[in-house]
Amino acid sequence: MSRRVVRQSKFRHVFGQAAKADQAYEDIRVSKVTWDSSFCAVNPKFLAIIVEAGGGGAFIVLPLAKTGRVDKNYPLVTGHTGPVLDIDWCPHNDNVIASASDDTTIMVWQIPDYTPVRNITEPVITLEGHSKRVGILSWHPTARNVLLSAGGDNVIIIWNVGTGEVLLSLDDMHPDVIHSVCWNSNGSLLATTCKDKTLRIIDPRKSQVVAERFAAHEGMRPMRAVFTRQGHIFTTGFTRMSQRELGLWDPNNFEEPVALQEMDTSNGVLLPFYDPDSSIVYLCGKGDSSIRYFEITDEPPFVHYLNTFGSKEPQRGMGFMPKRGLDVSKCEIARFYKLHERKCEPIIMTVPRKSDLFQDDLYPDTPGPEPALEAEEWLSGQDADPVLISLKDGYVPPKHRELRITKRNILDVHPPSGPRRSQSASEAPLLPLPSSTSQQQHTLETLLEEIKALRERVQAQEERITALENMLCELVDGTD
Repeated sequence: MSRRVVRQSKFRHVFGQAAKADQAYEDIRVSKVTWDSSFCAVNPKFLAIIVEAGGGGAFIVLPLAKTGRVDKNYPLVTGHTGPVLDIDWCPHNDNVIASASDDTTIMVWQIPDYTPVRNITEPVITLEGHSKRVGILSWHPTARNVLLSAGGDNVIIIWNVGTGEVLLSLDDMHPDVIHSVCWNSNGSLLATTCKDKTLRIIDPRKSQVVAERFAAHEGMRPMRAVFTRQGHIFTTGFTRMSQRELGLWDPNNFEEPVALQEMDTSNGVLLPFYDPDSSIVYLCGKGDSSIRYFEITDEPPFVHYLNTFGSKEPQRGMGFMPKRGLDVSKCEIARFYKLHERKCEPIIMTVPRKSDLFQDDLYPDTPGPEPALEAEEWLSGQDADPVLISLKDGYVPPKHRELRITKRNILDVHPPSGPRRSQSASEAPLLPLPSSTSQQQHTLETLLEEIKALRERVQAQEERITALENMLCELVDGTD
C-alpha cells in the first residue's frame, strides 16, 4: 500500500491577508487608461499611483505612513502632456522615480521627504528619444543611474540618467510592439516578449539576440516573462483557445519547456511578480480578484502551486514591495498594494511561525540600496551581483539623497577638423573671439551654482510654509 508523500517546503502554508481598513489609502482616482502595466510602484518610503488627471498625465506619491483618506487637493506629480503609462522607483535611491508617458517622453523626478505644498511640475531630467508612446520602464538592478525604456516605436533605449545620454539603442530587434522587458539578476541580459509571439534573450551591450523561442505560448494575447534565480525564464501567456497558461523555460534549450501548465479562461494578462529570495512567483491578473502563487524549484513538476489569495473586488493594478521594506518581525515575505477604482489596499503574505525571533531561513541577505557598478563600468562590459544587506535588525531607509545630473558641456564639443583652406595674401587673418571657452565654462558654472542656491532657498521656504501650516492646524484643532 503506497502512501502519497507531501512535498516538504517552508512556504507551503503561506497565506495572504488584506490590511485593516484604516491601513488602506482611500479616495484615490486610479487611472482608467487601457494599458497592461501595474499602475503602482512602491518602495520602503513611498507609494506611487498613476491617477486620472485633466490636461495631461499625473501620478500621486504618498509617504507609506499616510494611510486613510487622501485629500482631493493633495499635490500630484504633473509634467507629462499625455497619460502616464508606467512608473518605476530607482532601486538605489528611494527618493527618485521615473515615469513614462503617451507623450513619448520619460521624466525622472526627485521626491522630497516632506509633503510638498504644490504639485511637483519640474522633473530632474527629461529623456527624449522615442518617436511613439513609452509604455515600459525598468531600472538596472546593479548599475547606478541606468534606466531602460521601451516604446511603441519597437525600440529599447538604455539611458544614463546621471548625464541624460543614450547609452544603447536596440532598434532592429523587435518587428512589433514590445509587451514586456526584464533584466536578469546582475543586469547582463534582458528577456523580452513581443507581439510577434517571440520570447527573446538579449545581450544589450553586444546588441545581440542570444536565444529566442517562437510561440512560447500560442495565443495572440500579450505574454510576460521574468528571469528566475536559477537563470530560467518564467512566462505567462495564452493558449490558442485563449486559456491562460504559465511556462518555465531553460534559455540554453528553448526547444521544450521545463514546465507548461494551463490555468483558466480569462482575458486579463497575468502580471508575474517574482521574489528571488524565496523563489516564489505571484500572478496577479488585471481585472481578477485573486493572487495565485507558485514556488519554483529544481524538482518536477518544477512549478508548484501553493495557494490563492481571493477577495471580492477586482484589481486595477498592483504594487510589489521590495524585500527590504517588509516587516521581518511578523514573518512577512511579500506585500502587495492592490489598486481598486478609488483606493489602494495593502495585502500581506505571511509564513505562519510561532517564534518571534528573526527567521534566518525566510530572510537570506537581499539586495540593498547601494549600486555595485557605475554606468560607465557596466557599459564597458563589467558585471557585478547586487550588493546584499541583512534584514536581521530591520531595514531603515537612508535619508534624502539628491540625484545629481552632470550634462556634458556642449561648449566643449569642438567642430570636426576638416581640410583647412589655404589662406591667400589678400585674406585678413581671423580675429580671436573675445571670450574663450574657459571663460564661458566659468560663466556656466557660476549660473549653475546660482540656480542651485535659488532652488535650495525655495525648498527651505516650502518646508517653512509646511511647518507653519501644521502649526496653524494644531492651533485650530486646539481652539475647537
